[in-house]
Amino acid sequence: MRIGRVIGLTVLAVIVVAAAYGVAQALASSEESRERQVALDPFYTPPDPIPTELGTVIRREPLGIDVPGGRAERILYVSERPDGTRSVSGGMIFIPDAPAPEGGRPVVAWEHGTLGMGEACVPSRSTNPTGDMTTWIGPMMDLGWVVVATDYVGLGTPGPNQYLIAQAEVRDVVNSVRAAQAIPEAEAGDRYVTFGHSQGGHSSVWTGHLGPDYAPELELLGVAAAAPALDLPQIAAAQWDTAVGWVIGSDLIESWPTYYPDLPVDSILTPSGADAQARLAAECITQSGLEATAREAFGEQFFASDPVDNASWRRALEDQTPEPLPASMPVFIAQGTADQVVLPWPNAIVEEQWCAAGSTIDVLWMGGVNHQDAAKAGGPAAYAWIADRFAGRPAPRSCDVPPPIPAQAPATS
Repeated sequence: MRIGRVIGLTVLAVIVVAAAYGVAQALASSEESRERQVALDPFYTPPDPIPTELGTVIRREPLGIDVPGGRAERILYVSERPDGTRSVSGGMIFIPDAPAPEGGRPVVAWEHGTLGMGEACVPSRSTNPTGDMTTWIGPMMDLGWVVVATDYVGLGTPGPNQYLIAQAEVRDVVNSVRAAQAIPEAEAGDRYVTFGHSQGGHSSVWTGHLGPDYAPELELLGVAAAAPALDLPQIAAAQWDTAVGWVIGSDLIESWPTYYPDLPVDSILTPSGADAQARLAAECITQSGLEATAREAFGEQFFASDPVDNASWRRALEDQTPEPLPASMPVFIAQGTADQVVLPWPNAIVEEQWCAAGSTIDVLWMGGVNHQDAAKAGGPAAYAWIADRFAGRPAPRSCDVPPPIPAQAPATS
């Protein structure tokens, strides 16, 4: 037998054994996760009827994790859908150990990024609820801020989840702040700042537009975002035929027709995309991302063509792309130059457009930082920027320094 064949068979055997071990580990992990979620289900089951007062805290319990300088709780609170129908969202609240100042604690509303729509993916139901928060949650506790983190309606609670729909996201964010105020021990005041990653950056920035009118009793001092998904048409046009198209596309197809009922679906998907869509949307992002990467490697596409070329989808993508914020609403953006999900050049376009429009925008460009690490890498700078908002200091503007990358789509060969 040739040495090459021996080596090939040996490698194949190793792969088979490794795959079998991986499947066994995955099955064990899946069963453990299923048991955990079944045990949590009663907490996330809404009452009938749902209370009408927005921000009502229906349930709360210890989250079971250590938080430097504070404590963490799992909460279920009342929010609403864009049509005003009452709904419930899970979430987390982090309460400092230090005494509250006169007038109540400042509040930071944290918005997580795309994680998948399965119950085990939801931060307050997961085994790693503070994955993106490790570099800044402790300092925020030390300064005596309350941090409240929405799961969003329909993630871990009855759906639908209206993913990347600003009119739904902002309601869940603002009502999480109201929920913080409803917890006596939190002693939360009426001043707040938002901070979000990826999809959560979209939520955070849109809160700058819609939050003040939605909750005039609260004072929104600014919005911060790490790798925010803002210019949706540009992102879609660049990513529709990549692995990202499989992951993000599955969530969009699952949720956007609930808000835009006339959107075509079947005509813009490949047969394999249509077959896999619902299953991928229900998976957590690590699992769906691995499958998406494999499908891309084999030349498979989720979308049959660029959704931006479809008039209805283009209008919806444009509708969910925020306009420049007014100068009175400061915004901070942390963007990694190595991001392969929310590509850096669309946010370079955002920076230049918003600077030209007079927005009070401060952009931190993080060399070599990828999408997954954006919130952790940019968190300390966001924390310092937020501290200045609570202290009443003037908000900085970085418009005199151009983006380090061209504010345009890269040329294709």
